[in-house]
Amino acid sequence: MSRAAIRYAKAVLSLAQDKKATEDVQKDMQSIIATVDDSAELRMVLNSPLIKSEVKLASLREIFKNVGEITQKLFETLIQNKRVDLLADAAKQYIVLFDQLNNTQVAKVTTAVPLDKALSTKVLAKVKELTGNEATIENIVDESIIGGFILRVGDLQYNASIANKLTSLKRELSN
Repeated sequence: MSRAAIRYAKAVLSLAQDKKATEDVQKDMQSIIATVDDSAELRMVLNSPLIKSEVKLASLREIFKNVGEITQKLFETLIQNKRVDLLADAAKQYIVLFDQLNNTQVAKVTTAVPLDKALSTKVLAKVKELTGNEATIENIVDESIIGGFILRVGDLQYNASIANKLTSLKRELSN
């Protein structure tokens, strides 16, 4: 993560706090991250030195019609400073800062199959019990763990995967 992206995110968060719009901007940032991550074409447009700034700004305004004024100002500032390639990084950093501000952490849960609603609720309760903080869940599906789950919150990791248990058993048997 570049220091410039962090500075842009801090500036946006500060402005959002002044206007009491941190949650609205957070939703905008989640939308930006999802859209940029899903679209190779958009990433190409944002990173291309051949595409004019006006075209990039018009594209962002068209793609993100429903975002708020603060997010629109971020687009304009990034375009003016020729740093629009930092949009996704600045959005990701905003989410991190927003979570810190609200004592919320991201719990990364790796499972062999997607989490359902009931299991998500149990994981959130466990994270609150372990850390004392609220959390949001990011589910990563990795079939190589066979079953069970791996929970990572901040620097804590709990590995309850079948693959990990098999590796432990293999180590014990080889000794």
